[in-house]
Amino acid sequence: MRILLSNDDGYFAPGIAHLAEALSTIAEITVVAPERDRSGASNSLTLDRPLSLRRSHNGFYYVNGTPTDCVHLAVTGMLEGLPDMVISGVNDGANMGDDTIYSGTVAAATEGFLLGIPSIAVSMVSVSRGNFATAARVALDLVKHYLDNKFHVPILLNVNVPDIPYDQLAGMEVTRLGRRHKAESTIKSLTPRGETVYWVGAAGGAQDAGEGTDFFAVQRNRVSMTPLQIDLTHYDQIDFAKTWVGQ
Repeated sequence: MRILLSNDDGYFAPGIAHLAEALSTIAEITVVAPERDRSGASNSLTLDRPLSLRRSHNGFYYVNGTPTDCVHLAVTGMLEGLPDMVISGVNDGANMGDDTIYSGTVAAATEGFLLGIPSIAVSMVSVSRGNFATAARVALDLVKHYLDNKFHVPILLNVNVPDIPYDQLAGMEVTRLGRRHKAESTIKSLTPRGETVYWVGAAGGAQDAGEGTDFFAVQRNRVSMTPLQIDLTHYDQIDFAKTWVGQ
């Protein structure tokens, strides 16, 4: 089995090292990740300049672009043949609810999915305990299960793992995305040169976090697994839109 790994924290991040170590026991691993932290890059592609691909001392490849760039470059220009799976992570922090819209971690997996490859985004719901090995082992479990029960169609899974030791996990739950409250206000400050700058505010707290959501699952020390889709069409408003424009 051949697995392409990427992330949005950068090729030097501990999460991707743990993931590569765990998955190398059952698969041929290629790592192509951003040269720096690109958290929040979403699905952006770099179109205004060429990209460079370099190899680090540990054998990981890195790209001066976004997570989406990394997977796109690897699949369409670097690798010979499609990988069997794309896995993104392990992200240092949750990607639940609205986070998935902004997440570079989810975006890297999404690019694999759009290219016809089964893809998984893996994130650790971090509380600074550093249990990356737990999330990596969960990813390993999923890949092993996939080998025995392959998907009939490409699938995109968003997995969030509590930041606790593996033996303390209370199982896995298939969930839907919850919702957050709106983000906190931007923070205005001055540079030493007197220039006004703004920091984007923190993500809002959980709003829709009831039973069945990703928030609910991880709060109970369960791994959350949410199947995602790319179709953003609001089907319930199609008839309204037709009436509004007089169609």
